Amino acid sequence: MKPIGYWLNRTDQALTGRMNAMLAEFGLTRLAWQVLNVVEDDPQATDTAVLTVLAANADPADLTAAVSAVLADGWATRPGPARLALTGSGRARLTGVAARVDAFRALSTAGISPEEYRTAVAVLERMTHNLETGAGR
Repeated sequence: MKPIGYWLNRTDQALTGRMNAMLAEFGLTRLAWQVLNVVEDDPQATDTAVLTVLAANADPADLTAAVSAVLADGWATRPGPARLALTGSGRARLTGVAARVDAFRALSTAGISPEEYRTAVAVLERMTHNLETGAGR
């Protein structure tokens, strides 16, 4: 059996590759989509908030590039200095993306019960906590 690190890396690569391919028709990447979700969830979103919320997903340079991409493609705008908001068009297009993301989620969890999914997430969360805090020493 391969170790958990192997499967974590393979899973992340598979998620990113498949999601990037699925989102390409919308001109998005997984990271840009994640940026848009942070902006959608926070009406007071700032560049700093995006970098903080998504710090585990990518390095600051990649996150900054994703922010620039959603601004350049008209998904988001700057209502004030370092602030981000979805444009009307961006909000409408993001609603259109939702059905594809739902299909992606269904594909990625096929054959996995909600209980198994919750268990997997809980185990990974505990492992992360253990490693970040040095718990169990």
